[in-house]
Amino acid sequence: MTDILNLVFRTFASPAELRASPPAPVPRSSALLLGENSLSRSVLLLAAVTAASHPGLRVVFFTRTLIRSLPASLQKLVPSPESLKVLFCFLKKIQFCYPRTMEELLQQVAALHESPSTAPPSLIIVDGLEGFLLGSGGGSHRELHPGGQSCAAHLSALLCDTAAFLSRVLEQRSSGAGPCRVIASFQSEVDAGPASREPSASDPILDILDRYFQVRCTLDPDGGYEAAAAGLQQVWHVYLSGRGITEASCSKDCGDGPAVAREWKLLLFPNGLMEFKVV
Repeated sequence: MTDILNLVFRTFASPAELRASPPAPVPRSSALLLGENSLSRSVLLLAAVTAASHPGLRVVFFTRTLIRSLPASLQKLVPSPESLKVLFCFLKKIQFCYPRTMEELLQQVAALHESPSTAPPSLIIVDGLEGFLLGSGGGSHRELHPGGQSCAAHLSALLCDTAAFLSRVLEQRSSGAGPCRVIASFQSEVDAGPASREPSASDPILDILDRYFQVRCTLDPDGGYEAAAAGLQQVWHVYLSGRGITEASCSKDCGDGPAVAREWKLLLFPNGLMEFKVV
């Protein structure tokens, strides 16, 4: 399976943008999506439907928030009853799960090891890691219950181990639907700015997550006047960084070096449509 985030960005880019920009190097790694909750969830839903649109691919989507509607960019894809049926077929390949606590999430992820009779998922999505790591009081990472950092490490390790296990199952079945990848979203207390493209030591939870997720995708709001000048609702910068990007960007003769960030822009229109543009 080609890198899902790269595929999402190109799927929801303008035709002119696709003609002007060749595909970027493909990071075949699990990814951590950092940014505002509702925007991250929309990107995760685009990723889920994009993956499910490919033959043989299934998706598991874990979230604490009931999904009541689809992003406008997906709704635009169904202008006719026929296309609505196609979208419905894609949605049937996405298993939405609603664990309420960290314990329930761990149990449901672990259960993916125990269902060999069904087609294994090729993509595991977790929406809002911070919601599972924070106590019922919410608010900040300082309110994590004792052992919160070890919970972050435990969950991350379980997700990566589950993806590796399912990748082996998919390979054994020669289904062409592997390998299995993980995309999880997380809203950190650390301000999202240019410095956030590099691993941050100021957020202990984010520090731990970076050890397990090879690609970081940071959604950073644009602070200029581009949105108003172009008649847009918002403009966001999308930074892809991490060791997974480095590995994808280097040829076999390339030596070790710092992570190379790939940048896109996310344009949000007043009608809710989203469009990606490579920078």
